[in-house]
Amino acid sequence: MDLHDLSAIALLDLYHRKAASPVEVARAVLRHIGRWEPHLHATYALDPEAALVQAEASQARWLKGEPIGALDGVPTMIKENIATKGVPVPLGTAATELVPAAQDAPPAARLREAGAVILGKTTMPDYGMLSSGLSSFHALTRNPWDLTKNPGGSSAGAGAGAAAGYGPLHLGTDIGGSVRLPAAWCGIFTLKPSLGRIPIHPPYAGRVAGPMTRTVADAALMMGVLSRPDARDTMSLPWQDIAWQKLHREVKGLRIGLQLDAGWGLPVEPDTRAAVEAAARLFERAGAIVEPVRPFMTRAMIDGMDNFWRCRSWMDISALPEARRAKVLPFIVEWARGGAGLSGEQVFRGYSQMGAMRDAAVAACSPFDVVISPTAPIAAYAAELAGPTDDPARPLEHIGFTLPFNMSEQPSASINCGYTRSGLPIGLQVTGPRHDDLGVLQVCHAWEQLRPAQRPWPQPPAG
Repeated sequence: MDLHDLSAIALLDLYHRKAASPVEVARAVLRHIGRWEPHLHATYALDPEAALVQAEASQARWLKGEPIGALDGVPTMIKENIATKGVPVPLGTAATELVPAAQDAPPAARLREAGAVILGKTTMPDYGMLSSGLSSFHALTRNPWDLTKNPGGSSAGAGAGAAAGYGPLHLGTDIGGSVRLPAAWCGIFTLKPSLGRIPIHPPYAGRVAGPMTRTVADAALMMGVLSRPDARDTMSLPWQDIAWQKLHREVKGLRIGLQLDAGWGLPVEPDTRAAVEAAARLFERAGAIVEPVRPFMTRAMIDGMDNFWRCRSWMDISALPEARRAKVLPFIVEWARGGAGLSGEQVFRGYSQMGAMRDAAVAACSPFDVVISPTAPIAAYAAELAGPTDDPARPLEHIGFTLPFNMSEQPSASINCGYTRSGLPIGLQVTGPRHDDLGVLQVCHAWEQLRPAQRPWPQPPAG
């Protein structure tokens, strides 16, 4: 395999055996990005010179046999809303004033401390409010499996970059599906960890950072670094010394819930349903006990959350000077404007749906070790659209399977489980009990061994 296609685990083994160097790997990945990027537009603030300086420092440490951390010399990219010192944080929108960040946010700080070679940042849509690569600040980010399709969002560049070979390690954020949807539509692996497992700043209800990789083992490697404590996250969990690399788990006797109906939103497409049902059968053949999970979400829950988020976003957008507000993606402005006339009672009732979702999700999952479902009801859609419905009045119809587990604070992963008849990846969501992040990784690792052979990763177009 080419260096840009190797996992972090494989690269670290090469470094240990002095069979490759961090500088050699960084150059190979940067060359590969150069071939893809005119087509994908997945990067922001890509900095080859700074990356090579980091790689040279890492190479010197490896030559002395003194790596500074678990990721020393591994090429890594970070979603642009996670601050890195000296780089502006545009939040995906042209309305943001570009001021260099004063310091690394907690996840970026942990990666840098572990010796990761940070190549740059990856793209996102305006304010992270779309499951899309559409942005008023960045060029349109596309899906490497089919350039006419969307990579998903809001961790759009991370999903596209991981699938295209922009280094093995990517970091995204998720508040309603923003690492899992790109993972599903780009055919990679991601873990949305339990709320607070990875310290982040600023913290917010349901908001997490998560690893986005091609393999479960690479995500587990990242978790050992990212979960280190940081007092800036006032919602973080107490640090635990979790054996992230102990990924083996027996499938026999595993209790698995199978959810095929979210209770609201877009219907599950036939190819997606068939792939998830096939995954359930493979688990059963390996000795797992699979039982159906009834829908537990209601229309009132999502409409309430939509009202709350519209109000919150309209408060932020309406406070901008008119000239800056005019730069926000029109779809986002139209959606947020729906929060302008809401009463206090409507907003409070919307906010209360966070708790209603948490109670419903935890109760539905309680009989099982994990619950499996589609990550998204549909495959990747047209690249130019803001969302699958492309309708600001119905913007959330595709997150029925992902959103509840942000509100319930449960760990939830997406891993590829097949392809549509046209060759687009399909994501299997695997959700565990609150705070059992390692259990979810273990089940996903078992699925890697059970699933059919995967298709080769996409390659950049010729020329």
